[in-house]
Amino acid sequence: MAPAQASLLAKLDTQQRVRDFLTNAVSSGRASHAYLFLGAPGAGKLDAAWALAQAFLCEQDGCGSCDSCVRVARHTHPDVHYYTPESATGYLIAQTRELLDDVPLAPIRAKAKVYIIDRAEQLRANTANALLKTLEEPPEGVMFILLGTSADVMLPTIVSRCQCVPFRLVSPTVAAQAVSRATGQDPARCRMAVAVAGSPTRGIEFLKSAERQDARRQMVRAIDSLIAADEADVLSRAKSLIVAVKAPLAEVKSTQEKVLEQNADYLSRGALKQLEDRNKRELNARERSGIMEALASARTLMRDVLLTLQDEAADVVNEDVRDTIGRLAAATNVAGATRALEAVATAERNIARNVTPQLAIEVMLFDIRKALKCR
Repeated sequence: MAPAQASLLAKLDTQQRVRDFLTNAVSSGRASHAYLFLGAPGAGKLDAAWALAQAFLCEQDGCGSCDSCVRVARHTHPDVHYYTPESATGYLIAQTRELLDDVPLAPIRAKAKVYIIDRAEQLRANTANALLKTLEEPPEGVMFILLGTSADVMLPTIVSRCQCVPFRLVSPTVAAQAVSRATGQDPARCRMAVAVAGSPTRGIEFLKSAERQDARRQMVRAIDSLIAADEADVLSRAKSLIVAVKAPLAEVKSTQEKVLEQNADYLSRGALKQLEDRNKRELNARERSGIMEALASARTLMRDVLLTLQDEAADVVNEDVRDTIGRLAAATNVAGATRALEAVATAERNIARNVTPQLAIEVMLFDIRKALKCR
């Protein structure tokens, strides 16, 4: 297989214009120092950010197979820094300060560094002002990739310092077809994977991960058991779900520890501390992403229940668990399914506000149990 076919950029086939634009920018040496990716959730902005980071750090413009490319694809490259808001109100000043303190430092493994700033619309004036000068004149070999939904909700001073890249909305059908082409799996299963994982690229990764699929199965079983569950059962299910979500993190943590060990002899104490902090932040972000994926499993399941209550022949996303959907639909009514969906939405908001994952899951399961019994 040609190296280019293995790159993350080459896999962005649902955003062909973006893929071609970024590929040309990197290969021609005209990549911007600051990009702002704009589009609706699920459009693939984060996938594209990691793809651009891979191409930018690779000596062959993103071959997909070298050590650097593999590390970026696994999200373990020490020179790619991913940030997401750590408070319910947005980015903390401490997060911006940490980023700005790291920017002048030399890269650890590559010749350049990339900073991915997710949900950049949550950069408020008090946190953004310190970032503006660096965005305008970053050190050589530093790239910023900001992700947002719309320029209208961003600070104009940030928008003006970035090259904006619009992402078109991708329909579920097109996304599922892309996953099916890449994996060879049944389109119905690919549709489920996209709905749960949030984008075609993450849907492909989901179908390759037995652990992530197990977390989804655990969520489906947990909700299926709620009709007859007592309080102890609910708490036990919530605990098992958290364990399942954390399972894929073991390999990431092991890789991080190896990187720290490899760099311990020639990095300063301060640099090692920053690397440790980055690793901790990455693990927290991955755990949160896993929780949100599990909640997406719950949301799509209860949506299927609601659709089935309205039309028994409805086209459901979770085709492989139709029996579960039927049992839940038989146990409740439209009002109950709607309340259950509201419970999932509340859990998603709570996770975004940094509520303890196990507590958020426990509350959600108890609320869904109550909703299912409202008939």
